[in-house]
Amino acid sequence: TDPKAMAEEIAHILDCKRGHDVKVIYVEDKTVIADYFVLATANSSTHIKSLVGEVEYRLNLRGVDAHHVEGRENGAWVIADYLSVIVHVFSREAREFYNLDKLYGDSSAVSVSEKND
Repeated sequence: TDPKAMAEEIAHILDCKRGHDVKVIYVEDKTVIADYFVLATANSSTHIKSLVGEVEYRLNLRGVDAHHVEGRENGAWVIADYLSVIVHVFSREAREFYNLDKLYGDSSAVSVSEKND
């Protein structure tokens, strides 16, 4: 699967499930761990789990499984690793604290438009 297309699909899934401030950030030139990060903010720990669960479900339907998922227990930040794309779903507080948007550069970020289905 093309990493950019996968990142855009994940962003669309998160947007449709009412994730907030969904962004796709190209990070290949800044880190070796992935080509893209997809960031989203959720309203609660339940919403975080719901967003990540929907991404897993929808990609699994296409035969794509997460390599690793971390943080389900903490309720503030869940990371789903799809190797070339890493999904970060945060509480509002965790997103502000870790500030990956700034760390990896807004210049390489693309905001996702509202496409709620």
